This record gives sequence, structure tokens and C-alpha cells, in this order.
Amino acid sequence: MIRCFLVLPLLFISVASLCADPLPGTQPLTWEGDIASRLVDECDEFLLRRLEESVEKRSEYWGDENKPSVKRLKKALGLVDERVPFEGLELVATTDDSSLVGTLGETTIHRVRWPVFGGVHGEGLFLKASDNAKAWAIVLPDADQTPEQLCGNRVGRFGPGEVVWDDSQLPLILASHGVNVIVPSLISREMTKRNNRANLTHREYLHRPAFILGRTMTGYEVQKVLALVDWISGKNESLPIGVAGYGEGGMIALYASAVDDRIDTTLVSGYFGNRQKIWQEPISRQVSGLLREFGDAELGYMIAPRKLLIENTKGPVINLPGEGGAPAVVEETPISFSGNNQSEVERFKNLTGEYEIMFSDARIDSRGGLFFFNQNITFPFLNALSAKPVTKKEFLETINHLKVQIQGEEQSHQTFVKERLQRQIAELDRHNQEVMNESPYVRKEFMKGLDTSSLEAYEKSVETYRDIFRKEVIGEYDLPLDPFNARSRKTWETDKWVGYEVVLDVFDGVFAYGALLMPKDIKGPDDKRPVVVCQHGLEGRPTDTFLDDHRAYHDFAGKLAERGFITFCPQNIYIFKDRFRTLQRKSYPLGTTLFSLIIPQHQQIVNWLKTQPNVDGDRIGFYGLSYGGKSAMRIPALVTDYSLSICSADFNEWVRKNASTRLPYSYVWTGEYEIYEFNLGSTFNYAEMAALIAPRPFMVERGHFDGVGWDEWVAYEFAKVRYLYAAKLGIGERTEIEYFVGPHTINGKGTFDFLHKHLNWPEPK
Repeated sequence: MIRCFLVLPLLFISVASLCADPLPGTQPLTWEGDIASRLVDECDEFLLRRLEESVEKRSEYWGDENKPSVKRLKKALGLVDERVPFEGLELVATTDDSSLVGTLGETTIHRVRWPVFGGVHGEGLFLKASDNAKAWAIVLPDADQTPEQLCGNRVGRFGPGEVVWDDSQLPLILASHGVNVIVPSLISREMTKRNNRANLTHREYLHRPAFILGRTMTGYEVQKVLALVDWISGKNESLPIGVAGYGEGGMIALYASAVDDRIDTTLVSGYFGNRQKIWQEPISRQVSGLLREFGDAELGYMIAPRKLLIENTKGPVINLPGEGGAPAVVEETPISFSGNNQSEVERFKNLTGEYEIMFSDARIDSRGGLFFFNQNITFPFLNALSAKPVTKKEFLETINHLKVQIQGEEQSHQTFVKERLQRQIAELDRHNQEVMNESPYVRKEFMKGLDTSSLEAYEKSVETYRDIFRKEVIGEYDLPLDPFNARSRKTWETDKWVGYEVVLDVFDGVFAYGALLMPKDIKGPDDKRPVVVCQHGLEGRPTDTFLDDHRAYHDFAGKLAERGFITFCPQNIYIFKDRFRTLQRKSYPLGTTLFSLIIPQHQQIVNWLKTQPNVDGDRIGFYGLSYGGKSAMRIPALVTDYSLSICSADFNEWVRKNASTRLPYSYVWTGEYEIYEFNLGSTFNYAEMAALIAPRPFMVERGHFDGVGWDEWVAYEFAKVRYLYAAKLGIGERTEIEYFVGPHTINGKGTFDFLHKHLNWPEPK
């Protein structure tokens, strides 16, 4: 923070005496320390409060059935790809390698796969107990386990895996009692450098593009389970279906059973608990808007009155470093239902009333290794599936006589496991890219309701889309704006302008902060001036836009003030790296984003600016670079008091920039893990956001050597904007793009001309 001292002797007067001098009509600003840091902290506290409050508010979303909505949960998970029917499981074999990997008495264990949607398959092991099986079960390992480990083979993700003791080999136990079992393979959490940049888990790598395309990594794996349910129920509707899972598999089992009532019995191990800190968990678990309506208790409630069994055991301990990917921590689940887990269980009981749910504690014994699917929970799971229940003695004898015969060499199994994982990753990657390539046609269909027959008709029809953008894409908080309670102090001064720090209340502890630059040639209260709101980029500060000739901004706010514009330079919250990125992660479960906070801040800023005596409230423009360019696409789309917008050093084929695993400048490779907004691919790319700005003037500033994109993709997306303005609305003079030979920077030539023209302010002589 620069204030109250001589910064540039030739430009600034000593301003120690000015610090207590506020703007007329405002209170003195007396805050000390870094106000930007204070702003991020206040936003963080606001989000933590909203997360806690979400528990009590969830029932407000429930409909006539007095239960959470299956339809909304499916949409949030991204279960939008139509599953394909199939006749049977495909055996995975070659001329040199059989599909048979082991036997257990008369049970055979085969490598299999099955189609799910598009070119995506599920893969795993099939334990065929009998042609006349009495039930079917789908047993899901954790993401860092292999199906082989659950079936008595030590072949793990990265070499010989941890021992899964006989007690926990649920697929073998079930098969021994005549249950046909399928054990799907999940995408692992193995980390690797992507394009030699960000170090991401396989799950985050696939989740990033999926999320912006309206899918999730969790949803993809739920789809693989539901494809099996489709097939099994189609074969014989009378046979019961059970789904069990541990760790990540427990999560998949819980979601799958919540959305599909064909699943008769569900066993969740090492996962069920309070999700208020889901923002700390792997980002691939993020589900947009989850906690508005669904905690684990609500998901269990959706399963009732079907059978639900929950095993309280140590879940997988996860500690992912932030090396370009999203850091994550999942601690061990307590070995008793206490604290947050107890409260989630109690919440579940309160929701379901007399509904019977079975809980079991799995104790850690002296053998070490992985201990889950304890007999106290697997015995009732088996009997829930069996028309003829077995006795506890028979069940224990089965465990004592599990003697699986593994076929083939361990190295061969290890090679296959690695190749299977790579196939699964490649298929989902290809699917993401196909969805991305199809997305322009989806958006075109989505936007067909715009009426371009006249400007009046357009402005009326665009409001429906603005409402969707605000509520379903950006997200909003149901809070009115507070009174301004404006505080200010004079902090900078040159021979051309005077600069003030300004703080405004927004709502519930959140405030707006920025710098107001007032030209010195203002002639009195009747001298009404246009305002340009000048927005910094990532990790920036207001002073970057008018002090010290920053290489990206070149003092553009100060230069515009020298031309007679009033300028306001807000402090946006995308600063302090992981501190602000966790704000986005805390927003996702609420169905909101960073811009859900930034937009009301800007609305409050323009509301206040309009009260200032020298401001012409009809001539307030927005000009932002980089992350400020992202702001230039989103904020004026929703804050309609902005009379124009200029997007500098950011405009792009935005969905492709987020989702492509081919383009070298894609965000898939970078540390901006907070950048993704759910389902933009089906709704609003930058051309569609510009459509929300229209018919107000809109301009793009693009340096040929700016690494945020390539000219051809920038031109492709802008061509759609130009077509709307010029061909459809007949206002081609209101939109421009300026290319210049330069990097990621403000050029300040064509854009300055654009501001003078459309804010009706004379060029300097």
C-alpha cells in the first residue's frame, strides 16, 4: 500500500498533511495496514458464514415430496451425457493375454469393460459367481486402489499395493455366496506435470475441462456405475442390486444411489460425514451448488427408504501439494461417530425419523494395512441382497476359506493396470474435447431466444439471458446492498489530479475499496465528467494503474485522468494467490463464484459514483486488463450502469482456453485452478457475454504477442460479436477490436479514442 509519503518527487507533493482530508460527503478513512489483505479476509469470513448457514437453509429448496431434488443433483453432477445401452460386458483380452485373472472355487474373475456414453467405457473386474446369481453388486475401491487389490491381488496403482486383508475383500466374499460382482476401476490421484507446467492429479486434469463444460469428474464415474445398473436391471429386473464403496468409491456409491432408486442397498465406507469443508478436499470432488441443498445427510435421505449401511472407518488420508494444482487435505475419518461426523449422522436421523440405518465402527487391528468393509457391515450388506440369508457362522467360514487363485505373472498384471488407467484417462480426455468442439452449436441453440428485430426488442429479450447468467452461472447472494458509509482520504496528488482512497460498505462485512482520481481542471459542481473504471489484473493493486509506469498498465488510469476523465481504480479480490483461490473453492459449493462478490462491489461503486457532484451517471465506462479483462466481460454484463466495456489482454475463445488439452496457452496447464465456472460451455462464451453487454459499446484490445491466446481464436470469437452488432443490430460503430504489435499490456491508443467517442469527451488538444 502506497500512501502518505513522497513517492516521485517530480510528480507528487509531500502529502503527510493530506491523509486526514476526505472527499466532501464522506467520513475520514482511518484504516491502517494492507486494506487489500483486509478485503480478502472479510470475503473469506463471509463465505465461511454462508457455508455454515447453508445447513439450515437446505430444506428451502425441497419440493412437494419434501426431499432434495434428484433432477438438480443430476444437473450439478453433470449427468447430461446420454448413456448407451449394451448387451453384455466385453471381455478384455488379446491373443497373448486372457481376460481370466483368477478363480475362487467356481467363481471366475475376468477383466471387462462396458460402454457408458460416447467413446467412454468403464473398466474393471467381473466376478461371475453363477449363471443363476441371486443378486448383483458393484463394489468401488478408493481412487488410489485397484480392483485387483479388493480381489486378493497386491497389484496397486504404482506397484505392489498395500495389503487388503481377507476380511475386506468384499467382492470375493459376495461372489462366494452367489452374488455376481463388478469392481470398476476409478481414475487415480497420481500427480504428474501437465505440459511441463502444473503438477496435477489425473482426477483434477480431467475435472478442469469437464467442469466448465457442465460435467464433473465425480459425475463421470457415477455414470459408469449407472451404466452397469442400466444393464443389470435390463437383464433381470427382479434381482436386487447393491452398490458399495470405500473412500472415493464410497462417495461415488452415495451419489449414484441418491440419483437412482434401482439401487436397492448401499454401503458407504470411509467417506460419510460433514461436507462443510469440502473446499479443502480434492477439487475434483467439487459439485457446483452442492451445499445449498445436499450434504451427506441429505444424500442419505434421498436413498431412504432403501437400505443404507455406513461404515465408520479410516478413510484415505489425502494431502495434495499446491504445485500448480489445487492443494487438498483429507484427514483420517475418526474411528467413532463424533464431532462433525456425529452431527451429520444425527442430521440424517432427524431427516429420516424412524427409518432404520445401520452404522458400524471398523477398528484398526494389529495387522496394519487397509482395514475396511468389516464383517459387521458386510454381513448385513450380503443378507440385504440375498433372498435366502446366510448365518453369521457361514459368513465367517467363507472369509476363512478365501483362496483366490491368481492367473499369470504379477508383472503382467501390473502392466495391465497401468495401461487400463491410461485408456480411461484418454477416453475421458477425448470426450471432454469432443464436448468442447460441439459447444458452439449448443450455445447457439441456447441463445436462439434473442430477438434482434429491433434494439428495443433486443434489450427486452436479453434480460432473460442476463438473469440466467446472474443466477445460474455467476451466482448471486440474496442480500440487499448496505448504505454506502463512504470513507475516504486524500493520498496522492500530481499537478493534474488528486487521488483519494475510498472504502464503501457492500453487505454483511464485505466492502469495496479503490482509488478515485479527480482531475484538477474541474470547474465546479456543474462540470459533469465521464468516469472510467480502470481495473487491474491478477495479483494487482489500484496503484498499478496510475503509479510507476507498470509494464502492463502504463499508468492508463492516470493518463485518462490527465485527459479530463474521472477515474476509479477498484481493488479486486484476485490477489494473494491461494488465499483468494480458496475463496473460489468456498464459493463453488454455494453455487457462486468470485464474481458473486465482485459484482455487488462494482454495483455499489457505480451507485456511489452517481452520487458524486461532478460525475455524469450516464457516462461510466469500464476498462480492464488481464483478470481485469475477465472482469470486463462479466461485470458490465450484469452491472448495466456501465455504459461501455473494454476488454484488454484477455478476450478469447474462452471455453476453449479453459478446456483444451491441445492449445499451449490453455488453463489446463496452469496454476489458475480457480478460473473455472460451471457449465459456461453450454451457456456463455465471450461472444455470449458480449451479447449481454450489447447494445452498449464494446471493444477488445489485443497485442499480437500476448500469450493469453492466438490471434486466430481471438478473431474467431470477436467475429461473432461483430456479426451481432453490425449485421443483426445495425450498430457496427459501437464495437471495435484493435490489434497492435505488442505483448500483454495496455496500448492506450484505439481504446482511448473509443472512450472519448462513446463517453462523449473531447480529445486533448
